[in-house]
Amino acid sequence: MSLFSDPRWTEALAHLPDYLGNHVRVSLAALTLGLIVSLPLAIAARNRPLLRGALLGFASIVQTVPGLALLALFYPLLLALAALTLSWFGFDFSAFGFLPAVLALALYSMLPVLRNTITGLSGVDPALTEAAQGVGMTPRQSLFMVELPLALPVMMAGIRTAAVWVIGTATLSTPIGQTSLGNYIFAGLQTQNWVFVVFGCLAAAALALAVDQLLALIENGLRHRSRLRAALGGVGIAALVAATLVPAIARSASSYVVGAKTFTEQYVLAALISQRLNADGLSATTRAGLGSSVIFDALKAGDIDVYVDYSGTLWANQFHHTDVRPREELLADLKMILAQQDITLLGELGFANAYALVMPRQRAEQQGIRTIADLAALAPSMSIAGDYEFFSRPEWAGIKQAYGLSFRTQRQMQPDFMYAAVASGEVDVIAGYTSDGLIAKYDLVVLGDPRHAIPPYDAVMLLAPKRKDDAKLRTALQPLLGHIDIAAMREANLRAAGNDATSSPDAVARWLWERIGKK
Repeated sequence: MSLFSDPRWTEALAHLPDYLGNHVRVSLAALTLGLIVSLPLAIAARNRPLLRGALLGFASIVQTVPGLALLALFYPLLLALAALTLSWFGFDFSAFGFLPAVLALALYSMLPVLRNTITGLSGVDPALTEAAQGVGMTPRQSLFMVELPLALPVMMAGIRTAAVWVIGTATLSTPIGQTSLGNYIFAGLQTQNWVFVVFGCLAAAALALAVDQLLALIENGLRHRSRLRAALGGVGIAALVAATLVPAIARSASSYVVGAKTFTEQYVLAALISQRLNADGLSATTRAGLGSSVIFDALKAGDIDVYVDYSGTLWANQFHHTDVRPREELLADLKMILAQQDITLLGELGFANAYALVMPRQRAEQQGIRTIADLAALAPSMSIAGDYEFFSRPEWAGIKQAYGLSFRTQRQMQPDFMYAAVASGEVDVIAGYTSDGLIAKYDLVVLGDPRHAIPPYDAVMLLAPKRKDDAKLRTALQPLLGHIDIAAMREANLRAAGNDATSSPDAVARWLWERIGKK
């Protein structure tokens, strides 16, 4: 079977209208906002050295901030602003997805536009401006009739650079809830679907090249005063935008939005929930690849309707409790705390996915390591790897305090890669997940926690405040509650870690339903 006959290419193509359309819209909105802000500022600063230096310095600093960090920073800022507008003026707005992505990307677009506009205007021959004044033109007339037309080719080069930067960086907006071509890349990395990763990269590159060439056509037309070329470039961009809007207009809005975090299990569970809703005649879509705090805030704000979280994550990371309670007591207290925030804990799914320290079975047996306490004495000569958020979570602080752990090095990795790394000896220990099928695949062992530093992590279904009385939603989800045991989830996670058409989250979710639906 050839590469392009792989059914995963067909699946990737099926998502293209949605992902591409959203990517174009957020990129275009950000670039437009960036131009609206940058062009007047550049014109105002062209003859003011202090203002020019301040603007270029600010825009340069923005470029040093990693794109993902800049996108993520806007979410809590807008969330706080939405809370203020609600308390002061009686209305709020969604801080999820489109708005933070547009604002962050607009900032990213500013540097090339500012720099090229100022350079283009500064490069206009002073004799021409003097001549314009000599024939009676006002400074405003000179600007719009002489300086800007002469500087426009240089300005267009800056706009082209900004467009490519924005389109590329927009792929990072997935974790804050903005659908984009980055959905392919994030989902592909988490589920090891390399077809999705390649498809997402190629689609983003093709879009950037297409927009760049259309803008180049406009630039060429302006440079050679060819209205036809400029018009063709403008028509091409308008046609691209229109083509991406048609599927969005034709597609009916989904009634329910299912959230998912950034690892394989969450993609599978989100697909399973969506399939169950669709089976009951309820329209659903997924927002995947969201960070732990982002997804909870999105649920609380009503931007998503349902998702699966874990009791220990909510207890320690979301509500900042440092004590470790017995399982039933923790679940009861958690349900009460969530109810106070108008969030419904619908029930447990039937399995727990706890953090655990994991190492190769053979090495653990050779060194006599059965528990984290046994590991503590050898840890200073060993390395440990965790996912992107583990070492900043309170659970890690609790484990270190309880056992006095101090590793030689700490490394952060994409979750699925951690298991291969520890199995091959790249690292000595990883912070894995107890429901992960890769533990068995690589013959790893979960170290015991005799001091109970790690809280229980029951998988629980959460509903948004606006869905607490939604009987149809409850009915559709009820068959999942209490029916997914740890063995089924481990097998599902192992299947999802494969690299063929049967390992997609949708395919694994269907397999999981066939298994649990018989109970």
